Amino acid sequence: MELFRKILLPFSLLYGFIMLIRNFFYDSGILKSKSYEIPVVCVGNLNTGGTGKSPMIEFLLKVLEKEFRVASLSRGYKRETRGYRLLKGTETAAEVGDEPLQFKKKFPKALVAVDANRQNGISNLLKENPEVILLDDAFQHRKVKAGFNILLTAFGDLYPDDFMLPTGNLREPEFGAERADIIVVTKCPSNLNKTEQEHIRTKLELRNYQELFFTSIRYSEEIISEEKRIMLKDLQSSPFTLVTGIARPEPLLKYLGGENLKFEHKAFGDHHNFNSSEILELQKKNLILTTEKDYMRLEKRISKEKLFYLPIEVSFLNGEMEFLEEILDFVNHNVLSENR
Repeated sequence: MELFRKILLPFSLLYGFIMLIRNFFYDSGILKSKSYEIPVVCVGNLNTGGTGKSPMIEFLLKVLEKEFRVASLSRGYKRETRGYRLLKGTETAAEVGDEPLQFKKKFPKALVAVDANRQNGISNLLKENPEVILLDDAFQHRKVKAGFNILLTAFGDLYPDDFMLPTGNLREPEFGAERADIIVVTKCPSNLNKTEQEHIRTKLELRNYQELFFTSIRYSEEIISEEKRIMLKDLQSSPFTLVTGIARPEPLLKYLGGENLKFEHKAFGDHHNFNSSEILELQKKNLILTTEKDYMRLEKRISKEKLFYLPIEVSFLNGEMEFLEEILDFVNHNVLSENR
């Protein structure tokens, strides 16, 4: 493995140089970024996948929809359609992507759209008169200049410890983090102490205009199907099959193991599109537990009486009110400015 990484090193250096030049062109104005009068909040990362963008988007949707007409825009990763789509909630994951469909079903009042072309997506969304737009996984989409950038990095996989693709998992050099207004270390142990937090703060080398927050994953006490809810602890005497198609299932495996649950794990790649033979094999299982975004891809293909998902949400270790104040101050200021 180490030899393979060394072989790929020249490609990583070349890719990093290309991204460095690209960012320089945008930063200097040679390549143009489009700004908007409406508040646009971007949630993204430097590493590929697995940093918890979807729970953060849901956290923001939950907070903002109480006061604003809120929209989210994703590319709709691995969908079979192209172009702009405004979700109704009746689509399949194959049509619009699993995570956008999840957003729409959980927040039916929100405007949820997909478009790989973020400028085109925003132009179409503006026809629906949103008051704030959330950009999902758009930190590297420099054609749009978000008014506020939230950068996520996962505990145990911080971007300063990573390297450029394909040797590592960085999409761009780590000093791209300078564009962030807020940096959130996600998937932290719930007992991460102040000393460990300060060690991470030092490693991230924040700018004086940046704020740092720490979050963990909070798992629901219930698992949910189309027809019913079951307490997770009730599975302690019922072995089941765990199906994951996510980038990093390790935190989920650790949590379920800590709950004294007995299960076999069927692991697939991130956003995996299940083929017919895989579905037939899963249909033979007595009870299947999966993640919420995997449920979006399986719900029409697995018997509803045996398929359940475990909801998760963001939990701040500290500073939640300060985080919310930062977001709401930005949105309120820009909504008021727009309406003057």
